[in-house]
Amino acid sequence: MWTRHHKRRNTGRLIVPAISVVVLSYFVFHAYNGDYGINAKARYEQRIEQLEAELGSLSGARRELEERVSLVNSRSLEKDMLDEQTRRSLNLVQANELVIFRH
Repeated sequence: MWTRHHKRRNTGRLIVPAISVVVLSYFVFHAYNGDYGINAKARYEQRIEQLEAELGSLSGARRELEERVSLVNSRSLEKDMLDEQTRRSLNLVQANELVIFRH
């Protein structure tokens, strides 16, 4: 009776370690570069600095606008004059109005 002996291949020994290395490298990559990874904190801090700078500039612009609006109150300005200047600066009239500007 004849028996066949199969030669052992080295590729079978490398399959499990190769798959393990691929899976491990996937998790290491995402632990470093992912949304909650090591680099995420630096990106979040940089974004916070940008948004705080934008908030500062917007707060300053808001303060200026609030000061300008506070100057326009019902005691210090005539409503017809306010209406006229608003229409002139925005170039808006209603459909049934006729506006004649004199310089």
